[in-house]
Amino acid sequence: MENEETPIEEATEESKTDGQKPVDNIIVRHVLYAMTAGAIPVPFVDIAAVTAIQLDMIKQLSDAYGQEFDKDLGKSFASSLAGATLGRLGASAIKALPGVGTWIGITSQMAMAGASTYALGHIFNSHFANKGTIFNFDADSVKKKYEEYLEKSKGLIENLKNEYKKEDQLATIEKLHKLKESGAISEEEFEQAKKSILDKIKS
Repeated sequence: MENEETPIEEATEESKTDGQKPVDNIIVRHVLYAMTAGAIPVPFVDIAAVTAIQLDMIKQLSDAYGQEFDKDLGKSFASSLAGATLGRLGASAIKALPGVGTWIGITSQMAMAGASTYALGHIFNSHFANKGTIFNFDADSVKKKYEEYLEKSKGLIENLKNEYKKEDQLATIEKLHKLKESGAISEEEFEQAKKSILDKIKS
Protein backbone atom coordinates (compact mmCIF):
# COMPACT_ATOMS: atom_id res chain seq x y z
CA MET A 1 0.00 0.00 0.00
CA GLU A 2 1.27 3.49 -0.88
CA ASN A 3 2.63 5.44 2.09
CA GLU A 4 1.80 9.08 2.81
CA GLU A 5 3.27 11.18 0.05
CA THR A 6 6.56 12.99 0.48
CA PRO A 7 6.61 16.46 -1.14
CA ILE A 8 8.41 16.51 -4.47
CA GLU A 9 10.82 19.19 -3.28
CA GLU A 10 11.81 17.13 -0.26
CA ALA A 11 12.34 14.03 -2.37
CA THR A 12 14.49 16.00 -4.77
CA GLU A 13 16.70 17.30 -1.99
CA GLU A 14 17.10 13.77 -0.63
CA SER A 15 18.40 12.57 -3.97
CA LYS A 16 20.93 15.41 -4.00
CA THR A 17 22.30 14.54 -0.58
CA ASP A 18 22.95 10.99 -1.76
CA GLY A 19 25.10 12.38 -4.57
CA GLN A 20 22.60 11.25 -7.19
CA LYS A 21 21.32 13.23 -10.15
CA PRO A 22 18.31 15.31 -9.00
CA VAL A 23 15.17 13.30 -9.60
CA ASP A 24 13.28 16.26 -11.02
CA ASN A 25 15.84 16.42 -13.83
CA ILE A 26 15.27 12.72 -14.53
CA ILE A 27 11.53 13.33 -14.81
CA VAL A 28 11.69 16.46 -16.99
CA ARG A 29 14.27 14.88 -19.32
CA HIS A 30 12.06 11.84 -19.87
CA VAL A 31 9.00 14.05 -20.36
CA LEU A 32 10.85 15.69 -23.27
CA TYR A 33 11.86 12.30 -24.67
CA ALA A 34 8.26 11.10 -24.43
CA MET A 35 6.90 14.22 -26.13
CA THR A 36 9.28 13.70 -29.04
CA ALA A 37 8.33 10.02 -29.27
CA GLY A 38 4.65 10.92 -29.03
CA ALA A 39 5.00 13.15 -32.09
CA ILE A 40 6.21 10.25 -34.26
CA PRO A 41 3.58 10.05 -37.04
CA VAL A 42 3.75 6.25 -37.29
CA PRO A 43 0.85 4.46 -35.57
CA PHE A 44 1.93 2.13 -32.74
CA VAL A 45 5.67 2.84 -33.15
CA ASP A 46 5.03 5.86 -30.94
CA ILE A 47 3.43 3.60 -28.32
CA ALA A 48 6.46 1.31 -28.15
CA ALA A 49 8.84 4.27 -27.90
CA VAL A 50 6.88 6.12 -25.19
CA THR A 51 6.43 2.94 -23.14
CA ALA A 52 10.17 2.20 -23.28
CA ILE A 53 11.00 5.78 -22.26
CA GLN A 54 8.62 5.66 -19.29
CA LEU A 55 10.05 2.34 -18.17
CA ASP A 56 13.57 3.76 -18.41
CA MET A 57 12.50 6.72 -16.26
CA ILE A 58 11.10 4.46 -13.54
CA LYS A 59 14.34 2.46 -13.55
CA GLN A 60 16.44 5.62 -13.24
CA LEU A 61 14.28 6.83 -10.35
CA SER A 62 14.64 3.50 -8.56
CA ASP A 63 18.41 3.67 -9.12
CA ALA A 64 18.49 7.21 -7.70
CA TYR A 65 16.99 5.90 -4.47
CA GLY A 66 19.14 2.76 -4.41
CA GLN A 67 16.17 0.49 -5.05
CA GLU A 68 16.10 -2.78 -6.97
CA PHE A 69 14.15 -2.61 -10.23
CA ASP A 70 11.93 -5.21 -11.88
CA LYS A 71 11.23 -4.58 -15.57
CA ASP A 72 8.03 -6.63 -15.77
CA LEU A 73 6.50 -5.01 -12.69
CA GLY A 74 7.52 -1.55 -13.87
CA LYS A 75 5.91 -2.12 -17.27
CA SER A 76 2.74 -3.48 -15.68
CA PHE A 77 2.38 -0.50 -13.33
CA ALA A 78 3.14 2.05 -16.05
CA SER A 79 0.58 0.43 -18.35
CA SER A 80 -2.03 0.31 -15.59
CA LEU A 81 -1.66 3.96 -14.63
CA ALA A 82 -1.13 5.43 -18.10
CA GLY A 83 -3.95 3.42 -19.65
CA ALA A 84 -1.67 2.26 -22.49
CA THR A 85 -4.19 0.00 -24.15
CA LEU A 86 -6.94 2.61 -24.26
CA GLY A 87 -5.68 6.20 -24.28
CA ARG A 88 -2.50 5.61 -26.24
CA LEU A 89 -4.00 3.25 -28.78
CA GLY A 90 -6.85 5.69 -29.37
CA ALA A 91 -4.56 8.64 -30.03
CA SER A 92 -2.15 6.54 -32.05
CA ALA A 93 -4.87 5.07 -34.24
CA ILE A 94 -6.09 8.57 -35.15
CA LYS A 95 -2.74 9.11 -36.84
CA ALA A 96 -3.62 6.42 -39.36
CA LEU A 97 -6.49 8.54 -40.65
CA PRO A 98 -5.74 10.76 -43.66
CA GLY A 99 -5.65 14.56 -43.56
CA VAL A 100 -6.51 16.44 -40.41
CA GLY A 101 -6.77 13.27 -38.34
CA THR A 102 -3.02 12.85 -38.53
CA TRP A 103 -2.35 16.33 -37.17
CA ILE A 104 -4.88 15.96 -34.35
CA GLY A 105 -3.40 12.59 -33.44
CA ILE A 106 0.16 13.90 -33.34
CA THR A 107 -0.75 16.97 -31.28
CA SER A 108 -2.82 15.08 -28.72
CA GLN A 109 -0.35 12.20 -28.51
CA MET A 110 2.58 14.53 -27.89
CA ALA A 111 0.80 16.25 -24.99
CA MET A 112 -0.59 12.98 -23.60
CA ALA A 113 2.81 11.27 -23.76
CA GLY A 114 4.43 14.13 -21.87
CA ALA A 115 1.66 14.43 -19.29
CA SER A 116 1.49 10.71 -18.52
CA THR A 117 5.28 10.55 -18.19
CA TYR A 118 5.25 13.53 -15.82
CA ALA A 119 2.53 11.95 -13.67
CA LEU A 120 4.22 8.54 -13.58
CA GLY A 121 7.53 10.13 -12.67
CA HIS A 122 6.12 12.00 -9.70
CA ILE A 123 4.10 9.03 -8.49
CA PHE A 124 7.16 6.77 -8.44
CA ASN A 125 9.39 9.52 -7.07
CA SER A 126 7.05 9.92 -4.11
CA HIS A 127 6.85 6.16 -3.59
CA PHE A 128 10.63 5.63 -3.62
CA ALA A 129 11.21 8.72 -1.45
CA ASN A 130 8.98 7.13 1.19
CA LYS A 131 11.20 4.01 1.19
CA GLY A 132 8.81 2.13 -1.05
CA THR A 133 10.04 -0.40 -3.59
CA ILE A 134 8.86 -1.63 -6.98
CA PHE A 135 7.73 -4.80 -5.20
CA ASN A 136 5.27 -3.11 -2.80
CA PHE A 137 3.94 -0.49 -5.19
CA ASP A 138 0.12 -0.45 -5.32
CA ALA A 139 -1.10 1.08 -8.58
CA ASP A 140 -4.76 1.08 -7.53
CA SER A 141 -4.07 3.21 -4.46
CA VAL A 142 -2.44 6.05 -6.44
CA LYS A 143 -4.79 6.36 -9.43
CA LYS A 144 -6.47 9.47 -8.01
CA LYS A 145 -3.09 11.06 -7.32
CA TYR A 146 -1.99 10.13 -10.84
CA GLU A 147 -4.98 12.02 -12.27
CA GLU A 148 -4.06 15.04 -10.12
CA TYR A 149 -0.53 15.00 -11.51
CA LEU A 150 -1.92 14.82 -15.04
CA GLU A 151 -3.81 18.03 -14.31
CA LYS A 152 -0.73 19.67 -12.78
CA SER A 153 1.35 18.79 -15.82
CA LYS A 154 -0.56 21.06 -18.23
CA GLY A 155 1.47 24.21 -17.56
CA LEU A 156 4.80 22.40 -17.80
CA ILE A 157 3.85 20.59 -21.00
CA GLU A 158 2.79 23.87 -22.61
CA ASN A 159 6.09 25.51 -21.60
CA LEU A 160 8.13 22.57 -22.87
CA LYS A 161 6.30 22.65 -26.21
CA ASN A 162 7.12 26.36 -26.55
CA GLU A 163 10.79 25.83 -25.64
CA TYR A 164 11.19 22.67 -27.72
CA LYS A 165 14.55 22.60 -29.50
CA LYS A 166 16.30 20.56 -32.18
CA GLU A 167 18.69 19.33 -29.46
CA ASP A 168 15.76 17.73 -27.61
CA GLN A 169 14.85 15.73 -30.71
CA LEU A 170 18.44 14.60 -31.26
CA ALA A 171 18.72 13.62 -27.58
CA THR A 172 15.60 11.51 -27.99
CA ILE A 173 17.15 9.65 -30.93
CA GLU A 174 20.18 8.91 -28.75
CA LYS A 175 17.94 7.70 -25.93
CA LEU A 176 15.93 5.49 -28.29
CA HIS A 177 19.16 4.02 -29.65
CA LYS A 178 20.17 3.02 -26.12
CA LEU A 179 16.73 1.52 -25.56
CA LYS A 180 17.08 -0.44 -28.81
CA GLU A 181 20.47 -1.73 -27.66
CA SER A 182 18.90 -2.89 -24.39
CA GLY A 183 16.11 -4.68 -26.26
CA ALA A 184 13.34 -2.35 -25.04
CA ILE A 185 12.35 -1.53 -28.62
CA SER A 186 13.04 -3.38 -31.86
CA GLU A 187 15.46 -2.39 -34.62
CA GLU A 188 12.52 -1.67 -36.92
CA GLU A 189 10.77 0.51 -34.33
CA PHE A 190 13.98 2.44 -33.72
CA GLU A 191 14.64 3.02 -37.43
CA GLN A 192 11.09 4.19 -38.05
CA ALA A 193 11.21 6.51 -35.05
CA LYS A 194 14.62 7.90 -36.02
CA LYS A 195 13.52 8.57 -39.59
CA SER A 196 10.38 10.36 -38.43
CA ILE A 197 12.30 12.57 -35.99
CA LEU A 198 15.02 13.42 -38.52
CA ASP A 199 12.41 14.23 -41.17
CA LYS A 200 10.76 16.59 -38.68
CA ILE A 201 14.11 18.31 -38.00
CA LYS A 202 14.78 18.78 -41.72
CA SER A 203 11.32 20.14 -42.51
